[in-house]
Amino acid sequence: MKAVCWHGTNDVRVDTVPDPKIINPRDAIIKITSTAICGSDLHLYDGYNPTMKPGDILGHEFMGEVVELGSAVKNVNIGDRVVVPFTISCGSCFFCNRDLWSLCDNSNPNAWMVEKIMGYSPSGLFGYSHMTGGYAGGQAEYARVPFADTGLFKIPDGLTDEQVLFLTDIFPTGYMAAENCDIQPGDTVAIWGCGPVGQFAIKSAYMLGAERVIAIDRVPERLKMAEEQSKAEIINYEEVDAGEALKEMTGGRGPDSCMDAVGMEAHGAGLDGFYDQAKQALRLETDRPTALRQAIVACRKGGTVSVPGVYTGFIDKVPMGAFMNKGLTMKTGQTHVHRYFRPLLEHIQNGDIDPSYIITHRMKIEDAPHAYEIFKHKKDNCIKVVLKP
Repeated sequence: MKAVCWHGTNDVRVDTVPDPKIINPRDAIIKITSTAICGSDLHLYDGYNPTMKPGDILGHEFMGEVVELGSAVKNVNIGDRVVVPFTISCGSCFFCNRDLWSLCDNSNPNAWMVEKIMGYSPSGLFGYSHMTGGYAGGQAEYARVPFADTGLFKIPDGLTDEQVLFLTDIFPTGYMAAENCDIQPGDTVAIWGCGPVGQFAIKSAYMLGAERVIAIDRVPERLKMAEEQSKAEIINYEEVDAGEALKEMTGGRGPDSCMDAVGMEAHGAGLDGFYDQAKQALRLETDRPTALRQAIVACRKGGTVSVPGVYTGFIDKVPMGAFMNKGLTMKTGQTHVHRYFRPLLEHIQNGDIDPSYIITHRMKIEDAPHAYEIFKHKKDNCIKVVLKP
């Protein structure tokens, strides 16, 4: 089959690789009908996540048709259209039983790698390095889905791939990030990053009762989408100081909650940006926390900082004095997709949201190297790419 494979920093290729096979009774094989490039895939593309190997198949946002089932999988049938959560969860461990699916204890066979730097491991993830299990991803023609009896969700008739594809990751991720803000009626939420997760976080914040959402970015087409599609107020941080603008827009108090939807490759300017770039180049810092620093400082006293942006290692110059003395709460984590699938599917079916609005580019899987290039460098007004095998 054809698959998008990592071969090094800024080097992805479409290779011919062996078809996946059933290796466990709880496996399923999916013929992929739609897949997408996620912002967190760029962390692999840019070479910031360790334990990648040449030939690893990328991708964790995918859906398709069931073509083969292990003997223990009874929840779906061959021929069913399904979406696949990016987190791999066993369904029976301590954490899965508490609806904390992305913290599954049994799905990462390489947990020991993560434990060395994080203490404990999250769940396994599709297409996201050997540190999170070494599972082949879904930017391919077929994929093996382990724990398919808990990790496949059947799609009702009448919904297109593009309406439901993002239930695999970015729609639940944006929703969970907004839910983590503990939004109360009348609240103001500030969101750093207007990429796909940020866009869904804006929509979700309004769905959960926010009165105002202020979106912060520097890319014109992203700010335009946030303003026109999601009705957010916008700040271009290259034109004004975001912190000062937020004070002015909130009467000096600050937003009730602040969200970092950027993560480890935040664009920094001035001394902070130079500091992070230099320390990262010297391997003295793994992640660039510009957005996180700003969110902590900007948030009102007693507020909440929500972090859906991906971090994998260590960061410097975190304003813990502000965090502690203002009495802030921080909530974060890989998304518990299984928890949110059904309620968010209902929102789609009810017409509350059509997630396909986020798509700016549709390409064949053979065009994946070009797709990664324009997505990374934000060329051609690219915000979200869907690939068709």
